[in-house]
Amino acid sequence: MVSIEKLSIENHQELEQMIVNEINLVEKGLTVICSNVPINDKTTLDVLCHDNNGQLVIIQLSVQEDDTMLLQGLQSLDYVDKFKSFLKATYNKHKIDDKEKPRLILIAPSFSDAVKRAVESMKGIRVDLYEWEYLKLGDHKEPIVAWKHAEKPKEKEEKALEKKHEPKASKKKEEPKEEAPPPPPPSQSKEPEPKPEQQPKPEPMKVETPKEEKTPPPPPPQTAPPKPLMEKPKEEPRRKLKLF
Repeated sequence: MVSIEKLSIENHQELEQMIVNEINLVEKGLTVICSNVPINDKTTLDVLCHDNNGQLVIIQLSVQEDDTMLLQGLQSLDYVDKFKSFLKATYNKHKIDDKEKPRLILIAPSFSDAVKRAVESMKGIRVDLYEWEYLKLGDHKEPIVAWKHAEKPKEKEEKALEKKHEPKASKKKEEPKEEAPPPPPPSQSKEPEPKPEQQPKPEPMKVETPKEEKTPPPPPPQTAPPKPLMEKPKEEPRRKLKLF
């Protein structure tokens, strides 16, 4: 693993010289026209460039987070816009398009949300925010400067919303698949049908058997007349005894 160490730059001129030497790291196609141009008593244009299309690009630098650099950058932008025709004539070796409105690039280690929101609300002016890092990689003698676009508040909110919606949508799709029971096979749907057919079959058997047991066939008629016939011979002992 290569060790990475973050270094600080405290000298504004040192940062300016680094950017002039490595201007293509900021944006490909940029060409430096001049640097360190005073605009007024309080504002200095750090680096003036143009891109491949000839559009003028103002670069404003800061070695720390500073909200005032946005105001200084806008002052430099207004100054260059007023004198772009003069700049084209002065720097005639450069292909400058004096009909195109200049644009602004702010470079700092970080930007406050106030600056980011102010840049977002601007219309008709292109302002790009770049955050720089001064890094020492392993045993390399010379540190390098890394650049990246500063993430704007709207971009953060959009990404946050995407992250919130993505897991919810995936859960909704996965939950019904896991919890929903598999559809019953056709054999299971047929099983309950024969049950009502089998139940009525034993019922007639139970009903018929008790009827035969409870209602036995009537007994054959008994002939009672022979009893009186048998009683007649009982009169024999009533015969008179003969006397000798």
